[in-house]
Amino acid sequence: MKQRKFNDTGVCVPDKHYMVDTSRQLEQIIQLIENGEYFTINRPRQFGKTTTMVLLTRKLNLREDYLALKISFEGIGDVPFTSEQTFCPVFLGLIARNVAFTNPPLAPYFEQAAPQVHNFDELSQFIAQCVLHFQKKIVLLIDEVDKSSNNQIFLHFLGMLRNKYLLRNEEQDYTFQSVILAGVHDIKTLKAKIRSDEERKYNSPWNIAIDFNVDLSFSAQQIETMLVDYSQAKGIALDIPAIATMLYYYTAGYPYLVSKLCKFIDEQIVPKRADKNWTVADVDAAFKLIVSGSYTTTLFDSLIKNLENNPDLYELISEIVINGKDLNFIVDDPMIHFGNLYGILTTSAQGWCQIHNRIFEQRIYSYMMSKSLRQMKYREVNSFSGPEFYTADGLDVQLILQRFQAFMKENYSHQDARFLEREGRLLFLAFLKPILNGKGFDFKEPNVADERRMDIVITYLDKRYVLELKVWYGLKAHQAGLQQLSDYLDIYGLKEGYLLIYDFSKGKAYKEELIQFKDKQIFAVWV
Repeated sequence: MKQRKFNDTGVCVPDKHYMVDTSRQLEQIIQLIENGEYFTINRPRQFGKTTTMVLLTRKLNLREDYLALKISFEGIGDVPFTSEQTFCPVFLGLIARNVAFTNPPLAPYFEQAAPQVHNFDELSQFIAQCVLHFQKKIVLLIDEVDKSSNNQIFLHFLGMLRNKYLLRNEEQDYTFQSVILAGVHDIKTLKAKIRSDEERKYNSPWNIAIDFNVDLSFSAQQIETMLVDYSQAKGIALDIPAIATMLYYYTAGYPYLVSKLCKFIDEQIVPKRADKNWTVADVDAAFKLIVSGSYTTTLFDSLIKNLENNPDLYELISEIVINGKDLNFIVDDPMIHFGNLYGILTTSAQGWCQIHNRIFEQRIYSYMMSKSLRQMKYREVNSFSGPEFYTADGLDVQLILQRFQAFMKENYSHQDARFLEREGRLLFLAFLKPILNGKGFDFKEPNVADERRMDIVITYLDKRYVLELKVWYGLKAHQAGLQQLSDYLDIYGLKEGYLLIYDFSKGKAYKEELIQFKDKQIFAVWV
C-alpha cells in the first residue's frame, strides 16, 4: 500500500492523504440539501472547496434516494459560453463524463441527450424528464464557477435554474433538489464583472440562493483528528492537543496552511533528526519556513497579486498591518468585502478588521515592508549592524532601542508628525533588519486593541523577545498598553519586555525608562 502524505496540491483523497475529519461540515451541508436549498460556496483559494464538493458527491451517491452530479468549468475554454447552442451540449457532456466514473450505467443517458439539446428551453425540459426518469433527488454541483464568470450565457443559465426552482415550489415543474456553485467569488461579484450599473438594478438570476454559513475552516479539535490518524499510521507519539492548538494559532484553521505546516514537519523538519516524535517547537520551525522570504506558493502569489492589482485594497491592508489602525469590519465597504472574499480579512470578536491568520499577516508584513524600504531612501538605516548588539547568550534589545532612539533624534527630529506616524514603524523595522539578518527572525503578531500598536516577536538563538511599537496617547492609554504587553508576555512565559513609543506631540522628550509593572520589567524608549 502506498504511504499516505500531507497534501498541498489539488483535491484531498482519504486513502492517499492524511485528512481532517470534516463530517460535521458535510452533515451541515447535507441538511441544506435535504431542505431543497440552492447556494454558493464562495471561499478563498485553497480553502477546501473542491475537496468538500468531492466528499459531498461521494456521500450523496452512497444513498439510494440521491443522484449527485458534479462538474467543473475549469479548462473548457470560452467557446461553450458563446451561445445556448454551444453551452447546452457541453454542459450535458460534462455530466456524462462525471457519471461515467461515479455511476457508469447512467452515462449513456446523458451522452445520448447531449447532441439533442440545443437551447435553455430544451435543457429545462430535459432536466424535468431526468428527475422523472431516475426518481431520485438530483443534486447539481458546479465547481470553479469563476472560470465562467465573464460570460453572460452563464447568467442566463442561472436564470433558467432560478425559474425552474420557483416553478418547483409552485408544483408546476420538476428540477434539481439542490444546486451548489463553488468558487472564490459570490454571485454578486461575478455579476459585477459583466453587467452595467443599469443592468444590476434588475433581479439577480441567483437571488433564490440562501446564505452559506457553514464554516469550512478547521478547529483545533478537528486538526487533532488528522494528527491522531498520522500518529497511529507512523507509530509515533505526539502531544496532539498542544500541537493542534499551535497549528490553529498560526493558521486560524485555513485548510491549506494547516496541511502545509504538517507537510513541512513531516518531510523537512523531522527527517533531520533521530527522534521522529513531533513537538510544539516543530510547528514554530514550520511557521518560520512558510513565512520566509525564500519560499512561496501559488496561494501567496495570489495573495500578493490581489493586493498589487487593487491600490485601494493595498492601502486598507497597509493601514491595518503596518500602521496598526483599528477599522470597523463593515462588509458593505467594497474594499473590506473584497479583502474578506480573498481570505485576507476577517472580523474579530470585537468587530474590528483583522488579517485572517498569522501566516498571511507575516507574509503581508514582510512584503509591504520590503516594498516600502526599496522605494524609500533608507540606506542610512540599513547601515546599522555590528557585534555590539549581540551578547553571549542572546540579543541586546535594550541597546538596539537606544541606538534607534539616537538615530531618530539625529536624523528625523525635524520631520512632521504626519511623516513619523506614517513611516516611523518602517524606519524601525528597517533599522532592525540588518541586525537580525542571518542570525535571528522577527515576526509581527496580529492584535486588536484600543490604540494603535504593533507587537513584534524576535527570535534569536533559543530566546524570544517581545517588543511592542505604539503611539503615545497619554498616561491612561499608556497604563492600558503596559497591561496588554504584560498579558502578552504571559503567553510566552517571559518576565521582560520592550516598548518603543512614538510621541508625535510638540516639544516631546527623547527619553527612556525602566518600568516595573506587576511581575514584569519593561524597558521603554520614546522617539
